[in-house]
Amino acid sequence: MPVRIVRLGSPRSPGEGLRIGTVRRPPRGVPKSEFAARDFYDVWFPLLAPSAETVAFAQSARTPADWQDFVRRYRREMTAPDAAHAIELLAALSQQTDFAVGCYCEDEHRCHRALLRELLRERGARLAP
Repeated sequence: MPVRIVRLGSPRSPGEGLRIGTVRRPPRGVPKSEFAARDFYDVWFPLLAPSAETVAFAQSARTPADWQDFVRRYRREMTAPDAAHAIELLAALSQQTDFAVGCYCEDEHRCHRALLRELLRERGARLAP
């Protein structure tokens, strides 16, 4: 029952379970009633998204050093008590049930979801390959 890290809006995998959107904003131009049907997410959980300032910083990152600054900023945000507890909860749930977390970014390697994958792994989550 590993957790999957997914791109929101991509087709769901068989057995994926509940899809959690760890994004700052809902999808534009999509009625709330269609979020799940269009494979965005079943539950919106912005607590694990980077802050608006950190998202803006990531979008302007041009060099590997800039990206590493984003990584440090996001990781620091995820040490806040609420975020840290949420990551612990998801890591524990990954031992018991199927679910997925995700973001809209096309390239996972330039997205906070790659860092969220690492944070979950560090807390003992079972992760899908």
